[in-house]
Amino acid sequence: MSFNHFDDRGQAIMVDITEKKKTLRTAIASARVLMKRETLQAILDGETRKGDVLGVARLAGIAASKKTPDLIPLSHPLAIHHAAVDFDCDLETGVITASATVRAFERTGVEMEAMVSASLAALTIYDMCKGADKSIQIENVSLEFKEGGKSGTYRKEVISE
Repeated sequence: MSFNHFDDRGQAIMVDITEKKKTLRTAIASARVLMKRETLQAILDGETRKGDVLGVARLAGIAASKKTPDLIPLSHPLAIHHAAVDFDCDLETGVITASATVRAFERTGVEMEAMVSASLAALTIYDMCKGADKSIQIENVSLEFKEGGKSGTYRKEVISE
């Protein structure tokens, strides 16, 4: 395993990517938001007090992908070419899965941008609904897929306990 955010003295550094070739990079990350079924039904029916929960969460997630270097200290500022957030809502279980896709033609990957995007979309759902349902939980923020660059393609592996 290689951790390259440290110099030979063990100090944290930003990785030098100037010599790397630009390639198309794609990453997909997800986050699950668990809530009462009636809370999810109110979201789907547009009956929440704060308005269009999923529309606002989508915008928050997209904006978050572009702010990643401001939030993650050693990440590189990237010219993001595509950012999208989609939601899968399961009324039976009261779960919303936020999926964020980010693409860029860059020298380094967009995994962190996708994970920050999914996280902020989930947090926005929580923020907009916390007045009605204090039991909302966010879990399983994870990288689902990435491609591009030297390390190639990755698909999420199921890790058993």
